[in-house]
Amino acid sequence: MSFAIQCQNLTKKFHNRIAVNDLTLSIKKGSIYGFLGPNGSGKSTTIRMLCGLLVPTSGSGTVLGFDVTKESESIKQRIGYMSQKFSLYEDLTVAENLQFYAGVYGITGRELKQRQAGLIEMAGLTGREKQLAGSLSGGWKQRLALSCALLHRPELLILDEPTAGVDPVSRRIFWDVIHELARDGITILVTTHYMDEAETCDEIGFIFFGNLLTHGTPSALIAEMNADNLEDVFITLVQQQETVQAELGQKAGSK
Repeated sequence: MSFAIQCQNLTKKFHNRIAVNDLTLSIKKGSIYGFLGPNGSGKSTTIRMLCGLLVPTSGSGTVLGFDVTKESESIKQRIGYMSQKFSLYEDLTVAENLQFYAGVYGITGRELKQRQAGLIEMAGLTGREKQLAGSLSGGWKQRLALSCALLHRPELLILDEPTAGVDPVSRRIFWDVIHELARDGITILVTTHYMDEAETCDEIGFIFFGNLLTHGTPSALIAEMNADNLEDVFITLVQQQETVQAELGQKAGSK
């Protein structure tokens, strides 16, 4: 079996605070992996380490076969990244944003025209090429951001809460595109707070206080926790960990 991401005991500390603790994780190539957890649980820190933007305190990891500590530049060239906050240029048009990012990746001429046309069609942006990015709705902005992240044809796409604040119809369209990309062989690591989105992932992992609590297919985790849905699994895990942390805090305070 071939894996796009593999981590062994990956840990990140900031002074005395452990942001990610002893994370061991494997993500199959061509799959959609949902990374779930409350705000501040360690999701973004993990992603930054995998992208080669943050050096782990300890542990090891590979992304597309490249070491996260020694070959970060090779990783950056082969992945696409999209954050929940729209990070493109609002005073440029849809086409101009694509052209700008194409220049960053060294894509020019006929290749640029072909990729730009294909991505505009994929994202449903046909007819909006001359529209300023700043005038697009939240859903359209995210589709444009996704198109820019795909310009250099990455093998791995990392999406950090890509549909936060986006309307339900746009979310569904966005996820239709994500599943189409996975069928084309692109591996996708996505964080989300929407459990209906998470249930469509091939596998999911729950992280809380920097610890990976459990992982597996959505259906297996629902059955394992004897829950009705993934939201119940999420809430149960969070409540259990909050109780554990409170007990640890009480013990520390009594010493």
